[in-house]
Amino acid sequence: MKRSTFTGTAALALLAGGCGSGRDPALIVASGHVEATDVHILTKIAGRLESFTLQEGDRVKADQELARVDTTDLRLSLQQARAERDQAGAELRLRLAGARKEDIAELTAQVANVAVDLENAQRDLDRMEGLLERGSGTTKVRDDAKARRDMTSYRLAGMEEALRRMKAGSRPEEIDSARARLAAMEARIAQLDQQIKDAIVTSPLAGVVTEKVAEQGELLQVGSALCVVTDLADAWLTVYVDGPDLGRIRVGQEAEVATDDGQRRNGRLTFVASQAEFTPKNVQTRDERVKLVYKVKVGLQNQDGLFKPGMPAEARFRPASEVK
Repeated sequence: MKRSTFTGTAALALLAGGCGSGRDPALIVASGHVEATDVHILTKIAGRLESFTLQEGDRVKADQELARVDTTDLRLSLQQARAERDQAGAELRLRLAGARKEDIAELTAQVANVAVDLENAQRDLDRMEGLLERGSGTTKVRDDAKARRDMTSYRLAGMEEALRRMKAGSRPEEIDSARARLAAMEARIAQLDQQIKDAIVTSPLAGVVTEKVAEQGELLQVGSALCVVTDLADAWLTVYVDGPDLGRIRVGQEAEVATDDGQRRNGRLTFVASQAEFTPKNVQTRDERVKLVYKVKVGLQNQDGLFKPGMPAEARFRPASEVK
């Protein structure tokens, strides 16, 4: 959701009082337009807009469901992530448990069998060397016996090393890797769960739907706009005053605000600009547009929704020197 403020047509500054160099303590009167805070409702996930029945002008409450995005693909991804999480958990438990006793016993027996083969190969080599010394054997037979002895010795060394690794179990790095993979899958599941929750779009405030951007059935991207909800209770009137009148008003002082049809409400001055600017371009004459003025905001009591964004209204300030 992106907050912004609805800005109506730039305000007109109409100042009452004497036109000479000396200002009298008359009312300061300024006309302007009402503005209000609005919230642009955006989608946090991509997908087809499954439900969105609100229309412009509908009133909504805070936390009320506004729209719903289809989550079929997300739920399928969640099932896959849970299966991968279970696989990662099984792998971690397997590495922590180490080798089974049956596997160690089997490999131990194989090592013993190869050790016996090595003893036989060594005896055959000794016998062939004895025959060769007496002139009854040949060099080739002796060399073949020696090769068999060496191959059996290497095979025994390899199997003994495998037995030591099996008894030692997984290395700490392998266990850490399996644990990290499990944590990654848990995080992925949490992410998908949150995305499924985000598929239900709710209003962050009570207000009125003033603009509807998307329609039910549309395929949305992340951050696509759905509608604009305006908080009419948080409304203000923006006017502009001349520099000489700036010293006669104070932040927090009351003002009387009147609509074109004569309805009047009390307001309170909430903001005075610290820098001057040229009068907005929609002022009627060029002479008025070249004046430097200061923006002033008047907070409105608007629980009943009388003031609406863009509505013209007039504010009257009594000089601060006359306010007790």
